[in-house]
Amino acid sequence: MTIPTLWRETSQDLAPLTHAPTPRGQYDLYPGFPVGEGKIDVGFEALAAAVAGAGTVTIDGFVGIFWDDFRTRLAAALAAQGLTARWVNVDDALLSEGEIDARIAPFLGGDDPIFGTRYRGTLADFFDRNALTALQPQPDAALNILYGCGAALAGWDGLLVYVDLPKNELQFRSRAGAVCNLGARAPGSPKPMYKRFYFVDWVALNAHKARLLPAIDLIVDGQRPETPLFMAGDTLRAGLGQMSRNFFRVRPWFEPGVWGGQWIKERIPQLPQDAVNYAWSFELIVPENGLMLESDGRLLEVSFDMLMFHDKRAILGACADFFGTEFPIRFDFLDTFDGGNLSVQCHPRPEFIRRHFGETFTQDETYYILDAAPDAQVYLGFQDDIDPAAFRAALEDSFQNATPLDVTRYVQVHPARRHDLFLIPNGTIHCSGADTMVLEISATPYIFTFKMYDWMRLDLDGRPRPLNIERALENLHFERKGQRVREELIARQSVLEEYD
Repeated sequence: MTIPTLWRETSQDLAPLTHAPTPRGQYDLYPGFPVGEGKIDVGFEALAAAVAGAGTVTIDGFVGIFWDDFRTRLAAALAAQGLTARWVNVDDALLSEGEIDARIAPFLGGDDPIFGTRYRGTLADFFDRNALTALQPQPDAALNILYGCGAALAGWDGLLVYVDLPKNELQFRSRAGAVCNLGARAPGSPKPMYKRFYFVDWVALNAHKARLLPAIDLIVDGQRPETPLFMAGDTLRAGLGQMSRNFFRVRPWFEPGVWGGQWIKERIPQLPQDAVNYAWSFELIVPENGLMLESDGRLLEVSFDMLMFHDKRAILGACADFFGTEFPIRFDFLDTFDGGNLSVQCHPRPEFIRRHFGETFTQDETYYILDAAPDAQVYLGFQDDIDPAAFRAALEDSFQNATPLDVTRYVQVHPARRHDLFLIPNGTIHCSGADTMVLEISATPYIFTFKMYDWMRLDLDGRPRPLNIERALENLHFERKGQRVREELIARQSVLEEYD
C-alpha cells in the first residue's frame, strides 16, 4: 500500500526523529531509555547499506505498514548503491479475503459494535501453506527480499528484519482510511477495524512477534514512512534486558472524548491545543503503548509487549506463572474538568470475561482523585433500597424512549476531593463526575466497560454511544449498596498509633 495524501487522522504530532532532554519539571511526551551512543541508525540509505550484503533478507512486520512505499524507497536506496534486488511479496500467499473472513468470523462477535473473542489461531491461518512454501529465493539473484506481514512464516534463511508500528499510530492511520486489517483488501470503518485489530489481528501478530524476537537481526521503527529508524536486534534485546531490571516508562498518548475536559490541555502546553479536549492520557495501557529506546537523541519505538516477550519473569517474578506475557497493571488519567460525567458503567466478573471474551483476568480498578472542583462527585455503589427489577425497567425505558434517567434514585453520589481513593472491584456500578482529574489505576483489560446510561449524549462523531445494559445486569453486584459502599469502597484515613 502506498501512502495516501491523508495518512493519519489526529491532532497529535508525529513523534520527532530526535528529542532533546525535557527541562526539569516539564512533562515528557517522549521518554526514552538510554541504550548507549551510536546504536540507532536513520534513513533508507543506511538501511540499504545494512542489508545489501546479506544475499537473502526477510522483512516482516506489523499490520499498518505502508509496504509498497517501504519497498519503493528501499529499492531506490539499494539502486543508488548499485544493487538491484528481487522482491517477493508474502501477500501472494495469503488466503482469499473470503476465506480469511470465514476463519475469523467466530471471533468477531457478529453485529456487536464493540466486543468479540480473542482469536485462538495463529498468523499461519491467514496463509495458504503450499503457497508459502512456493515462495523461494532465487540462487542466481544477488539479493532476494521477502517482505510483508508474516514474511518469516516462509522460513527463509538469512537476515531477519522486523518493522514495528506503535498501535496509536496504527489507529491514526485506520481512522484516515489509510490502512487495512490483516488480509483485507480495503479499509473499513474505524470502529469495526479496531474491534478486529484487538480481537484478531493483534493477537495473531503479537504471538508471531514473540516467536521472532530472539532471531531479529534488525528492528525498524515504521511510524515515520520517509525516515525509518533502526537498530541491531542484539542492541534491542540488550536494551530490553536492562529495562526489565531497572525502570521503564511507556510513551503516553492522548485522546479526546465526549466527556473530556481541559485540565490536561492547560497543564501540558506542548500538546496540540487545537484538540477539542483530552479525555484520556494513556500512561500505561500496555497492549497499546510503546517503549522508546534512545541513542544520541534519536528515539526508536517498539511495542511494550516486546519487553514481556523478552523476559516476563524479570518483570513479574513469580506472578509470571499466572499472567504470562500480559503485564497486569494499567493506569491512565481521566480529565472531566469543564467536561461531563463518564457513562454509568461496570466491568465484567472474572468468569464472564473469560467465557465471553477469552480474557484471562478482568478489570478491577480504583479512582485516585488528583484534582477536583469544589462540587466534584463520584458515582459509586447502589442506594440502600435498590430494586434490581425496577432499575432494569428504568434503564430499558430510558434507552427505548430516549428519556433521562434519574441516576441518583438508584446510584450513590459521593463528594470527590483531592487525594480521595475509591475502590471499584468488578461488577460495581460507578462513574466519575464532571470537574475531576482522575488517576485510574486498574488491571490491564481496558475495553470491557458495560455502559448502562450515558446522559443522552452522542459521541464526537455524532452517533449514539453503544450501551450494554443486558451484559451489565448480568455482572452487577447489587449487594454493593448503602453503608457497605461507604465502609468498604471509599478509603478513609485512620490513626494506627500515636507516640511522641
